[in-house]
Amino acid sequence: MEMKPVHEVKRVEIIASSVELGKIVEGLKKSQIQGYTVIENVSGQNSRGEASDDLASIVCVIAFCLPDRIKALVENIKPILNKFGGTCYISDAMEIRSVRCVASM
Repeated sequence: MEMKPVHEVKRVEIIASSVELGKIVEGLKKSQIQGYTVIENVSGQNSRGEASDDLASIVCVIAFCLPDRIKALVENIKPILNKFGGTCYISDAMEIRSVRCVASM
Protein backbone atom coordinates (compact mmCIF):
# COMPACT_ATOMS: atom_id res chain seq x y z
CA MET A 1 0.00 0.00 0.00
CA GLU A 2 1.43 3.36 -1.06
CA MET A 3 1.53 6.16 1.53
CA LYS A 4 -0.14 9.41 0.50
CA PRO A 5 2.40 12.22 0.08
CA VAL A 6 0.09 14.71 1.84
CA HIS A 7 -2.58 14.41 4.50
CA GLU A 8 -5.06 16.67 6.25
CA VAL A 9 -4.16 18.14 9.63
CA LYS A 10 -5.38 20.98 11.83
CA ARG A 11 -3.22 24.04 12.46
CA VAL A 12 -3.58 25.45 15.96
CA GLU A 13 -2.36 28.94 16.85
CA ILE A 14 -2.62 30.13 20.43
CA ILE A 15 -1.75 33.72 21.32
CA ALA A 16 -1.50 34.41 25.05
CA SER A 17 0.59 35.84 27.86
CA SER A 18 3.98 34.20 28.32
CA VAL A 19 3.06 33.68 31.98
CA GLU A 20 0.56 31.02 30.85
CA LEU A 21 2.92 29.18 28.49
CA GLY A 22 3.42 26.27 30.90
CA LYS A 23 -0.33 25.76 31.28
CA ILE A 24 -0.81 25.93 27.50
CA VAL A 25 1.92 23.35 26.86
CA GLU A 26 0.41 21.12 29.53
CA GLY A 27 -2.99 21.45 27.79
CA LEU A 28 -1.44 20.45 24.47
CA LYS A 29 0.19 17.40 26.01
CA LYS A 30 -3.07 16.38 27.75
CA SER A 31 -4.64 16.57 24.28
CA GLN A 32 -1.94 14.21 22.94
CA ILE A 33 -0.37 16.97 20.85
CA GLN A 34 3.35 16.55 21.42
CA GLY A 35 4.89 18.78 18.76
CA TYR A 36 4.62 22.55 18.90
CA THR A 37 6.59 25.73 18.22
CA VAL A 38 6.73 28.74 20.55
CA ILE A 39 7.41 32.21 19.17
CA GLU A 40 8.20 34.60 22.00
CA ASN A 41 7.82 38.38 22.27
CA VAL A 42 5.03 38.63 19.71
CA SER A 43 3.56 42.08 19.21
CA GLY A 44 0.48 43.44 17.49
CA GLN A 45 -3.01 44.65 18.25
CA ASN A 46 -6.31 42.93 18.81
CA SER A 47 -9.52 43.28 16.79
CA ARG A 48 -10.48 46.36 18.82
CA GLY A 49 -7.26 48.10 17.80
CA GLU A 50 -5.72 47.83 21.25
CA ALA A 51 -2.09 46.91 21.72
CA SER A 52 -1.18 44.85 24.76
CA ASP A 53 0.10 46.87 27.70
CA ASP A 54 0.67 43.90 30.00
CA LEU A 55 3.90 43.56 31.92
CA ALA A 56 4.30 40.02 30.55
CA SER A 57 5.31 39.37 26.96
CA ILE A 58 3.04 37.68 24.44
CA VAL A 59 3.74 34.27 22.92
CA CYS A 60 2.36 32.49 19.89
CA VAL A 61 2.19 28.70 20.10
CA ILE A 62 1.79 26.88 16.80
CA ALA A 63 0.93 23.18 16.65
CA PHE A 64 -0.38 20.72 14.09
CA CYS A 65 -2.49 17.68 14.90
CA LEU A 66 -4.86 15.15 13.41
CA PRO A 67 -8.47 16.37 13.26
CA ASP A 68 -9.61 13.88 15.92
CA ARG A 69 -7.49 15.67 18.58
CA ILE A 70 -9.33 19.01 18.27
CA LYS A 71 -12.18 18.21 20.67
CA ALA A 72 -9.73 17.32 23.46
CA LEU A 73 -7.64 20.40 22.65
CA VAL A 74 -10.62 22.74 22.98
CA GLU A 75 -11.64 21.10 26.26
CA ASN A 76 -8.13 21.56 27.68
CA ILE A 77 -7.22 25.01 26.30
CA LYS A 78 -10.52 26.90 26.54
CA PRO A 79 -10.54 27.07 30.38
CA ILE A 80 -7.00 28.50 30.34
CA LEU A 81 -7.91 31.18 27.81
CA ASN A 82 -11.17 31.97 29.62
CA LYS A 83 -9.34 32.46 32.91
CA PHE A 84 -6.17 34.20 31.78
CA GLY A 85 -7.02 35.70 28.39
CA GLY A 86 -5.68 34.92 24.96
CA THR A 87 -7.08 33.47 21.79
CA CYS A 88 -6.88 30.24 19.81
CA TYR A 89 -7.31 29.79 16.07
CA ILE A 90 -7.87 26.41 14.45
CA SER A 91 -7.66 25.99 10.69
CA ASP A 92 -7.32 23.28 8.06
CA ALA A 93 -3.86 22.51 6.68
CA MET A 94 -2.10 19.89 4.59
CA GLU A 95 1.10 18.19 5.71
CA ILE A 96 3.59 16.91 3.18
CA ARG A 97 4.93 13.59 4.37
CA SER A 98 8.55 12.93 3.63
CA VAL A 99 8.95 9.40 2.32
CA ARG A 100 12.66 9.65 1.69
CA CYS A 101 14.99 12.08 3.42
CA VAL A 102 18.46 12.38 1.98
CA ALA A 103 20.97 14.75 3.53
CA SER A 104 23.52 16.27 1.18
CA MET A 105 27.03 17.34 2.13
